[in-house]
Amino acid sequence: MKAATETSGSTEPTVNKKKKGFWTTFKEQKILYGMSLPFIIVVFIFSYLPVWGWIMAFQNYRPGRGIFEQKWVGFDHFVTLFTDDKFYLVLRNTLAMSFMGLIVGFTIPILFAVLLNEIRGSVFKRTVQTISYLPHFVSWVVVAGIVTKMLSVDGGAVNQLLMALGFIDQPIQFMAQGSWFWYIVTASDLWKEMGWNAIIYLAAIAGIDQEQFEAAKVDGASRIRQIWHITLPSIAPTIAILLIMSIGHLVSIGFEKQFLLGNPLVVDYSEVLDLYALNYGLSMGRFSFGTAIGMFNSIVSIILLLTANGLFKKFMKQSIM
Repeated sequence: MKAATETSGSTEPTVNKKKKGFWTTFKEQKILYGMSLPFIIVVFIFSYLPVWGWIMAFQNYRPGRGIFEQKWVGFDHFVTLFTDDKFYLVLRNTLAMSFMGLIVGFTIPILFAVLLNEIRGSVFKRTVQTISYLPHFVSWVVVAGIVTKMLSVDGGAVNQLLMALGFIDQPIQFMAQGSWFWYIVTASDLWKEMGWNAIIYLAAIAGIDQEQFEAAKVDGASRIRQIWHITLPSIAPTIAILLIMSIGHLVSIGFEKQFLLGNPLVVDYSEVLDLYALNYGLSMGRFSFGTAIGMFNSIVSIILLLTANGLFKKFMKQSIM
């Protein structure tokens, strides 16, 4: 009876251990913390320290004066920004190209990685993968030149092909039509970055337990069903994390593509927020106005990132923080 009592007592749930404090964890993991210190310093210097410059957005900044000797104007630059019709035009262009790039540039690399993983010939597979990510290392200056030449009305490969197939009777001036610009930028960015973006998905697929595929084959599952029920669910956490980060950069798409591929004929479709800050801020000596644009850009990016992170954390139990 006593033995039975002792046995039954041993099955009672144990008291939860007290959560370790920060300094206790720091002492246990001091080597890892030390290894991460140089990266923390770099991030602080180049990402957090420049935030001090946001104070210029509330001043009428003039070079040659101290930061506290400038004239304070409050929110005047933000009022000017939000009452400028040009601002809403460039915001439309930024969001349009961002969403197109997110839909196309995010889904196709996943599809490419999954299909590439299904190739059985290792030599052919490595060759295709190498060719696909090489454009990532090509400068946008070179890419813009290639795209412009390909779409040229004077011997451009695209116009020549369309005319040979009988789709058009005369060359189309792709680079002179604003309605085509968003699609040209999206397609160019996809060609340049598709292979590079697929690498992380291929790495995630390589980490899947192969016994799951073997068991699925035994059960008679086709390769399509293996992809749908094993491959995609296994890389779902990776997809979710990268999607959250991509949403956070919706309004921070840079300006290289638009600057190099754009021209005065399509300026109403090519100008984005970063180009707007460059043209109407820094180039005109309106440093405070340019800072206000950059501040708006950063705040919207943070809001989008936190919102996407919260939604994914609530509904998919995936988050980056």
